[in-house]
Amino acid sequence: MIPISTFAGKTVAVFGLGGSGLASCQALKAGGADTIAFDDDIKKVEQAAAAGVSTADLRQIDWNKIAALVLAPGVPLTHPEPHWSVVLARSANVEVIGDIELFCRERRRLAPDSPFVAITGTNGKSTTTALIHHLLVAAGRRAELGGNIGTAILTLERPREELAHVIECSSYQIDLAPSLDPKVGVLLNVTPDHIDRHGTLTRYAAIKARLAEGVPANGTAIVGVDDTWCAAVAERLTRGGKNVVPISVTRALTDGIFAHGSDIVCAERGKKQTFASLTGIGSLRGSHNAQNAAAAVAAALALGLDAAAIQRGLKSFAGLAHRMEEVGRKSRVLFVNDSKATNADSAAKALACFSDIFWIAGGKSKTGGITSLAEFFPRIRKAYLVGEAAREFAATLDGRVAYEIAGTIGHAVALAAHDAVLAQGGEPVVLLSPACASFDQFPNFEVRGNAFRDLVRAIPGVEVTGK
Repeated sequence: MIPISTFAGKTVAVFGLGGSGLASCQALKAGGADTIAFDDDIKKVEQAAAAGVSTADLRQIDWNKIAALVLAPGVPLTHPEPHWSVVLARSANVEVIGDIELFCRERRRLAPDSPFVAITGTNGKSTTTALIHHLLVAAGRRAELGGNIGTAILTLERPREELAHVIECSSYQIDLAPSLDPKVGVLLNVTPDHIDRHGTLTRYAAIKARLAEGVPANGTAIVGVDDTWCAAVAERLTRGGKNVVPISVTRALTDGIFAHGSDIVCAERGKKQTFASLTGIGSLRGSHNAQNAAAAVAAALALGLDAAAIQRGLKSFAGLAHRMEEVGRKSRVLFVNDSKATNADSAAKALACFSDIFWIAGGKSKTGGITSLAEFFPRIRKAYLVGEAAREFAATLDGRVAYEIAGTIGHAVALAAHDAVLAQGGEPVVLLSPACASFDQFPNFEVRGNAFRDLVRAIPGVEVTGK
């Protein structure tokens, strides 16, 4: 745990009692602050109180005695309208912040030059975060992993010069961290997302940009330049004199790091050097993962790793569960769990990686279905459709791709495995990349992916791969 001493002797309100909220209460208390915590879910309030957290309805307290409101990132700050706790705090001129901001303030007090790496982007931030952490650990460096990737930042070890903190930041977290100042800041990409929480794409993009903008003069901002939003950020920061490393997977750069085929190339003043290779690394297939790898290489270089250490780390990276996760093989057939692909755009990235696909798709459909995936249909030998979207997807595929309505993941795995093993020629891949949310049959994509993995590994003759 990181005791937060910057509010010692003061009273802090905390709203939202999930993992990060409880961690904030404990860290503030350990640093000498008093906390008053609450949640709209009375069961969470009761559980927090039972764990020794001081609780009270924040509508009944004297806000003039409150130094700050620490808001859980899942609670609306601005849109569709500010949560009632935010309204009360602002009416009393009380600042509203989150746990990332608490970390930043404590780091500046304890070890302002410690290697703090923050990563954001609409897509790829979890893989990039995990990969940077892996590269550091594989090279023998001390590193902590947390933030939006699943471990509350304040549960990690306290900042010190020899310890790197590699932290994934969502737009919600950045919006609650006004003084975010990573030594290395990674902004991967911006595409339309979370408009319901930020109001407009322009506002969403501006919040994402704050992470790179907050990098200090002696730090490094790593910015993808393959979308117009991030390209504008990179140009603006460069003009302002910040140390910016552009990354691209669509074109060669004169200065920066880019992907050329399976190679990661570093360019400086027009001179190009192949720095690493992704050949044979199944966990980093596809152009989206090439962007993740290029950003991770840039971060590793900024932190002092050499080419040999980086290449070793890339080769040993197992990848994240449910993201192009290789779970098994049977004869020539590879089974891949990409349950994280909850929309067509995400599924497109997986479909682009293979040419002989037995595709398991479906669930709770998103707007547009799979019509945007038509360019990948020639790669699909057969589709196995599940969940609420099965009929809709069948209508889209009819006459263009062979398909079968399987109904459930279990039936789909059995059918696809049978057909793929008997298939002649090619390099068959049974791919779960649903292009749908899971909520019709599973509580989340993780449970769906776990079910797929277990089903595959229960097939007689399957050789387990991956984790």
